[in-house]
Amino acid sequence: MPLTVNLRHLENRNLVLRGELPLTELDFDAHDEMIRVTQPLHYDLEIEMLDDCLLVEGLLRLRLDCQCVRCLKNFEFELELDPWTLHLPLEGEDAVSIKNDCVDLTPLVREDILLEFPQHPLCRPDCNGLKQASVGKAFETAGKDESKPAAWAELNKLKL
Repeated sequence: MPLTVNLRHLENRNLVLRGELPLTELDFDAHDEMIRVTQPLHYDLEIEMLDDCLLVEGLLRLRLDCQCVRCLKNFEFELELDPWTLHLPLEGEDAVSIKNDCVDLTPLVREDILLEFPQHPLCRPDCNGLKQASVGKAFETAGKDESKPAAWAELNKLKL
């Protein structure tokens, strides 16, 4: 069920929404193989009707399963927008879409969450990555076959 607000409920008082938004509603099309979303979004919002707009304030929290871009270890990343504020005009050319007296907040939440995804997830800020010694040795010995003599060794035997 999408995160919607009925404007009629806001006529007399502010509205408080708490709960979880399932992944199917968020429709994250993440093409980043280092970040996976496996848990629902938690929200705790207060919505207030102003003269010709909605003011949404609160907290958004999402847990991401990430892989470090330096050392390739798996780790969890807690993405939290606190405080999160959204100002939605109800009139004018920038007005939000209203259907059956309801405003759908889901696309706006999705956009703000995606903007907060880590660009290069790191397990620790001081992560050193993979050990250089093991990578270097594998690289040095990868092209050499020690059972055959070098091609120049035969030329060195010539007496010219």
